[in-house]
Amino acid sequence: MRKTRILIFCLVAGLILHGAAVWAQRTTPMEPTEESLSCNECHAEQTTAIYQEWGKSKHHRANVGCYECHRAEEGDPDAFDHMGSLISIIVSPKDCARCHAKEVEEFDESHHAKAGLILGSLDNFLADVVEGDKNFYGGSALTVSGCKQCHGGVVKVNEDGSLEPTGWPNTGMGRLNPDGSIGACTACHQRHAFSAEQARRPENCGKCHLGPDHPQKEIYEESKHGIAYRAHEDELNLGSSKWVLGEDYTAAPTCATCHMSALRASNGELVPVTHDVGLRISWNNRPPMSIRPEVSDAKLGLDKMAQVDWKTRRKNMIQVCTVCHTSTYVDNFYEQYDGVIELYNSKFAEPALGMMKTLYSYGLITDTKFDEQVEWTWWEIWHHEGRVARHGASMMAPDYTHWHGLYEVAKHFYTKLIPELREIAEKHHHSEDAQKAEGAAKLSGALEEMLARPEHSWYTGEISLEEAEARRKAQAEFKARYGQE
Repeated sequence: MRKTRILIFCLVAGLILHGAAVWAQRTTPMEPTEESLSCNECHAEQTTAIYQEWGKSKHHRANVGCYECHRAEEGDPDAFDHMGSLISIIVSPKDCARCHAKEVEEFDESHHAKAGLILGSLDNFLADVVEGDKNFYGGSALTVSGCKQCHGGVVKVNEDGSLEPTGWPNTGMGRLNPDGSIGACTACHQRHAFSAEQARRPENCGKCHLGPDHPQKEIYEESKHGIAYRAHEDELNLGSSKWVLGEDYTAAPTCATCHMSALRASNGELVPVTHDVGLRISWNNRPPMSIRPEVSDAKLGLDKMAQVDWKTRRKNMIQVCTVCHTSTYVDNFYEQYDGVIELYNSKFAEPALGMMKTLYSYGLITDTKFDEQVEWTWWEIWHHEGRVARHGASMMAPDYTHWHGLYEVAKHFYTKLIPELREIAEKHHHSEDAQKAEGAAKLSGALEEMLARPEHSWYTGEISLEEAEARRKAQAEFKARYGQE
């Protein structure tokens, strides 16, 4: 009996000491700080909505108030004295890392962190120059209110400590902050409630991931995943503190489910949350031709992620998929997805890229972008229609894969791009400029070589007799089935 009491005493003492050690490591205040209590006195009346949203947050329950997030250090570029406290308006990832170091480290290795590096891109040239002017603080108002609101821009501090309108307000994912950090946690975690439920909803991603060049939100809504979400939204337990797929919910996935969130894998393993959205993506469908993500990560200087190959990332996503689907189902889906990528890359993107390169390298068009029709045609083929098709296939949205995607690619490839390339070649075929004449001959040769491939035979009228007969028979059966003449 005495031994039992001693054992119980030791266990209780151990638990107490462990709890004390954990509490000693706590990064949040044990009680509200005087500074934050002082903030509350004014902000409860002057910015009621902000105060109320914070009051519903986990930050409030953990005694993390205004000062804990907004406090600044001497020498911070955006620091200013406010009612006796040194604070900054912007709460940057560097600030969030005081408590959320792991999440910020993961974010820093992601493509999201590089979203602000758009200066020099063709997208940026369009907004800055083609669509814009220099009348908004020396730059384009469109860039500030369009591109930078998703991608993020440079936040500049004026001499009086205020923030210049060229970069604030802004919650762009790759925002370049005055303290040198990159990103905006508030791009996903909306101030000041920082609701996990809100961040997990697909519409949260829809601020940026929608539209003609990357319509992931619309694609998701068309897919069976999106249909299931709308039908079973109340069953997803979105407010759960841990929110583990296969444990807390199974009815439907959201964007966060597949790309970031925790899951209970089919082998019982708990796969943790990640703030690196590239860890489960096996194709980068952003460029004119799809490439493997480790290639683009290396180009972006994401050295850690550049070491994670696409096969590993695909295995990571398969762990998510197989919570709800069989291995055969998932493997066959990836066969279908890869098939669309290979079709787009080989039939359209690779030959077109080669011919567009010829145009520039031989001076057949000017170096100025978008001053000639062929540049607009190619831009919309890959940047809009090609991306739509590839993203549609990646998320199982057939209408976007076909009618909004590869149908548009093919239509404009055959009816616009090829005729425009031929016209340019003919224009310079007999040029007195030897370089241009050589380029025209090379372009013509590339066109003929491409069109000689079997996938283009319908266009040249060289379709095989077997293929023609099979199509004729299928068309006759179709017309008979539906009573058409």
